[in-house]
Amino acid sequence: MDALREAEAKLTVYVHPSNAADVRRAVARQLSSLLFSYKDRFDGVLLAHEATVESEQGKILNGLVPYFGVPVHANLLLYSPKPDMMLEGKVEMLGKESIHAIVLGVFSAAIMSDDIHEKFKFKRKKYGGKFASRSDKQHVIKKGSMIRFSVKRVDAEMNCHVTGSLIPPHTGSMLWLSVHDDEYALEINSRKRSRDIKIKTEQHEQDHSAKSSGRKHKSKSRKRSFEER
Repeated sequence: MDALREAEAKLTVYVHPSNAADVRRAVARQLSSLLFSYKDRFDGVLLAHEATVESEQGKILNGLVPYFGVPVHANLLLYSPKPDMMLEGKVEMLGKESIHAIVLGVFSAAIMSDDIHEKFKFKRKKYGGKFASRSDKQHVIKKGSMIRFSVKRVDAEMNCHVTGSLIPPHTGSMLWLSVHDDEYALEINSRKRSRDIKIKTEQHEQDHSAKSSGRKHKSKSRKRSFEER
């Protein structure tokens, strides 16, 4: 997804003196307090972090409670949607005037009637409704559907609430697009290949690590056996 990005940052985390005995844990707790909220310094919402304390000799601040600043190198995973990016979300609610979706299970998005392509016609049902394409009845958007849409506006003050659009090409029901949209189908296959390569690489590294560990263990065992003789 375009809106997900990784970043590296050098930060100063301020730790209370009562946590001086376990600085690394205190730093992790401070960073975790920033999760799932928009921060200007990151230009997005922090989803995950992995931090390394560069030095436990922090600079003590002046004041009644002398916090000390700890230099940290952090790898960050951020949700940072921008206009014209493509997002994917699950439809939670819809009506004739709008479609409301959830992105990544957390972030809200709304697509208003002016931004729903005219090819879609809303059909009201007894227990809700759905948008169906006039040109292909199989292209349907209803509650629970996964949709792909373009970002129109982002409201940072509402934790990156997105106003989206279903007018640009390659948008609509992801199930339908995966079969009938060549560009989207190619993107899915590319993602799958990248994921498979990553998994195989990680498995290879784990196997190599296990074999190396086994060889070291055997070497130590032989050494002990020789010394006992």
